[in-house]
Amino acid sequence: MSKQSFCEREQNYLKKMNRFQLSNKFKKIGYIVAIIAFILIFVRKSVDAPIWVHSALLNIVLVGLLIVSISKEKIEDEFIDSLRSQSYRLAFLMVVVYSLTQPFINYIVGIFLNQNESLESFSYFQVLFFMLVIQLMFFSQLKRFNK
Repeated sequence: MSKQSFCEREQNYLKKMNRFQLSNKFKKIGYIVAIIAFILIFVRKSVDAPIWVHSALLNIVLVGLLIVSISKEKIEDEFIDSLRSQSYRLAFLMVVVYSLTQPFINYIVGIFLNQNESLESFSYFQVLFFMLVIQLMFFSQLKRFNK
């Protein structure tokens, strides 16, 4: 097996993964899944359910938002692809800045409110949820502003 063929295979695989998207009908499915799981999180508070149910519902919310995020638009062209890339880039930057600054902000506010605060990092759910929501919001706004 030659090195060139291995590199070509890897490059083709990366190109295929870069173009991966679900069809447009999955967007509605993703929203429905995320909304139902979100509602069930609140319902679980009033019902005596095991702790793993809460974690499972949080993961289902993330999966629903991911499905929405990677679903095609009705008209998918290079411009929409560019807007999607911009929204992912902006969401990534916002989440990194938010994740780095928010623990310090919580700590400082806790000191001013005379609470015994400690520096705590975020859970994976908070970071991923925030990133997906911000990406979807930026993508929506970019589409609206560029019509």
